[in-house]
Amino acid sequence: MRLPLALALYIAVNPVLATAHAQQPPAAGAAATSSGPPRVIRAARRTTPISIDGRLDDAAWAAAEPSTGLVQSYPQPGAAAPDQTEVRVLYDDDALYVGIRMFDAHPDSIAAGLARRDATAATGIYSDWVHLIIDSYHDRRTAFRFSTTPRGVQKDVYTFNDGNEDTNWDAVWEVGARVDSLGWVAEYRIPLSQLRFGGDSSSGRVWGFQVQRDIARRNERDTWAPWTPQDGGFVSRFGDLTGLQGIRVPERLEITPYVSSTLTRSPGDAANPFYDRTHNKPSIGGDLKYGLPGGLTLSATVNPDFGQVEVDPAVVNLSAFETSFPEKRPFFLEGTDVFSFGQVVRHNDYGGQTYLYSRRIGRRPQLGVPGNTLYADVPNQTTIAGAAKVTGKTGPWTVGILDAVTTQQRARVVTTTGLRYDRPVEPLTNYFAGRVKRDFRGGATTVGAMLERTTRSVGDTTFAPLLRSDATFGGVDFEHDMANRTWITSGFFAGSLVQGSRQAIAATQRTSTHYFQRPDSSLLHLSYDTTLTSLAGYIGEVALQKQGATFGSIAIKTSSPGLELNDLGLQGRTGYSAVSTLIGRQSFTAGQHLRSWAAYVYQNDAFNYGGRGIFHGYAAAGDATFLNLWSVSGTLIYTADSYDEVLLRGGPEGRQPAVRQVNLNVNSDSRRPVVLRLGTSYAHDVIGGYYKSLSPSVDLRPSSNVHLNFAPTWSRLYDHEQLVRTVTDPRATNTYGRRYVLATLTQSTLSLDTRVDVTISPTLSFVMYTQPFVSSGRYDGYKELLAPGTYSFAEYGPSQISYGAANEQYVIRPDDAAGAPSFTINQPNFNVRSLRGNAVVRWDYRPGSALYFVWQQQRSDFEPIGDFNGRRDVGAIFRTIPTNVFLVKATYWIGK
Repeated sequence: MRLPLALALYIAVNPVLATAHAQQPPAAGAAATSSGPPRVIRAARRTTPISIDGRLDDAAWAAAEPSTGLVQSYPQPGAAAPDQTEVRVLYDDDALYVGIRMFDAHPDSIAAGLARRDATAATGIYSDWVHLIIDSYHDRRTAFRFSTTPRGVQKDVYTFNDGNEDTNWDAVWEVGARVDSLGWVAEYRIPLSQLRFGGDSSSGRVWGFQVQRDIARRNERDTWAPWTPQDGGFVSRFGDLTGLQGIRVPERLEITPYVSSTLTRSPGDAANPFYDRTHNKPSIGGDLKYGLPGGLTLSATVNPDFGQVEVDPAVVNLSAFETSFPEKRPFFLEGTDVFSFGQVVRHNDYGGQTYLYSRRIGRRPQLGVPGNTLYADVPNQTTIAGAAKVTGKTGPWTVGILDAVTTQQRARVVTTTGLRYDRPVEPLTNYFAGRVKRDFRGGATTVGAMLERTTRSVGDTTFAPLLRSDATFGGVDFEHDMANRTWITSGFFAGSLVQGSRQAIAATQRTSTHYFQRPDSSLLHLSYDTTLTSLAGYIGEVALQKQGATFGSIAIKTSSPGLELNDLGLQGRTGYSAVSTLIGRQSFTAGQHLRSWAAYVYQNDAFNYGGRGIFHGYAAAGDATFLNLWSVSGTLIYTADSYDEVLLRGGPEGRQPAVRQVNLNVNSDSRRPVVLRLGTSYAHDVIGGYYKSLSPSVDLRPSSNVHLNFAPTWSRLYDHEQLVRTVTDPRATNTYGRRYVLATLTQSTLSLDTRVDVTISPTLSFVMYTQPFVSSGRYDGYKELLAPGTYSFAEYGPSQISYGAANEQYVIRPDDAAGAPSFTINQPNFNVRSLRGNAVVRWDYRPGSALYFVWQQQRSDFEPIGDFNGRRDVGAIFRTIPTNVFLVKATYWIGK
């Protein structure tokens, strides 16, 4: 059972299978519906001072005419909001002021949770919210959201593509919030420098405008410009903010220098000349933002320090492909929407490409040290000397330019003979990405282009035989909305070109993405050519999506075998054509038993360039939220058997058995102080393999400012097709002169994710995250493949295999009668144990400026045991000597 591959493929599509809905209501930037002309609210010029204290008692507010009449988005779409809301808008030459009075018949029941900035329900806050959203470009596609709670918690979000959200966008703004006997009030001051707009102001400005109010105890959303979750579009359904006279594009210059000091204490060998038990590293650098003409922004960073970001979770990856980790570094997170490419509107996909994977910038060095190394000091990551980007929108054009330089990295080495020298492990590299899109039909049609280039200074000796010198990716894409975004068609076509020495391009052809060296490559029309100094490929897709109560999509995609994205992007499989369809039905109107529900069916089929079926997946799924706000979702999946091109890691094709899988998730009422969740999955294949997992979690809110989350996950995999070794033997004629030795793997994994959030005030918070992780793997049932593309194996009997405990090796005599030579296999069993965690105290001591105190700890251990014992293995983690990292970092924002 090749469940790691089957599950990896479903991970790419399961965000849909897990959430089921084409559009989910909880996000503030969900879709909307309205009829008739847009609502209008008029701003008045501020003439007297305003104190941002959440009272709305300053005389200036009397000049602003209140706007009311919010309607429900859910649970009763279109119905009048039970509680009235009044919205007022003022402005001056420097800022926009918005006062929102939210009446509540039961002010004692207002949920007023306290959490750190940019908190979400997932991080434990249970609270009422109000969302102020401004489309200052007035392009009906992009907007800036400023959200707050009755306790003044701030959250800012950039909305793009008429509904998608970038939660990493940060602005510097003020809000005062206050609960009183009538309900609660939010009083905003948004500096115009934090918005983006251009053009002539002589005739006044008109901006898109929206206000949304969330009432937690009723799980209700009320909206100023009407919308419902199952209609297409979001920003395109905003009302208009008028009356803005004499507002000029502000000069924008923000400088945020930082200083930091990092102290690392780690275990090591005292004989190692490079070992330093206590290492201190001071650092200084900074970020800059400058407003360019027309609404564009230049952002730059010099010697960036990302020590405060959360650590990556531990994984054990036994697949042929690289593990993808999310970007967490603030500079690279902000503005990622501008660089999105190939995101055709659909509910499903195959292949899982990421065209700009910014974690390549500052990656771990790619070269290792020689086999005769006794001690080595190798950098954990590549140093980013500097990076800059230009992002924003000017007229109908959206522009994004990113350029970053990483310095050459060197490792210090001591050999077994005592020779000491420095060795380069990563070359000087420049990364460039450029993106441009143009709106037509008021943003209902967009056409764009993307260009990426990676240039390495590989020289002639160390790097040239191993690394590509140049990599280029470019393409065009489009999106065309019809019937007020009820129907959307989209697509893209792109190509790649990598260049380098003959050795480097030959190595590229042998990677798991390509496997051109396969002995049966003629079946796929592949050609492994060791004389090439370049490799080119292409990828394209077109899709049609229907949104609404009945939703669905159809997508057709193709990728040539030569496509290579892994210099500045991330890809797994290539060389395929795929077609996928989905159709479903949903409702967000509360009924007699349910608040919302959805159900759909799904299909995805993929074929390689030889016409062989490599994936056939079919699913039926549904979810429902009950009136008591408990929810349940489930998925039934059937994956038909198919050819497997990566099972034998460059050998001939294998076979992936048919798999049946069921997933079930249950969530309790999120309004309660104790929230329970349970996820479970079970799959089995036709040759006896299986996969099962259990993921319970508990959320605790003992008070309005404390959140605890404990989310263990346990899984077990029983896989009959795990490759162990490939042995050259001319007698193995059925398998092209090689013996492909496989084993049955029993892998058990347990992770104990724990998170604690304590918020003292909206500007002072403590967050701790830890992940104890253990995974064991036992290999038995050793066998060899008898014929490609089949489940036909010859299992080695007791007379053919013996184990030597002294050298921890198996000796295998595959066929004594035929005189086949024996060979050895190192004992592959494993027990991997680790603990990764960090604790961060953050104090926003003034707007835009922060002080961080960070503690990170890592523990790791390995033993070749193979069996799983939770008590033993978890306990062993805490008996290892940890590496502790302590960081103090201060930033200071200079701007207005």
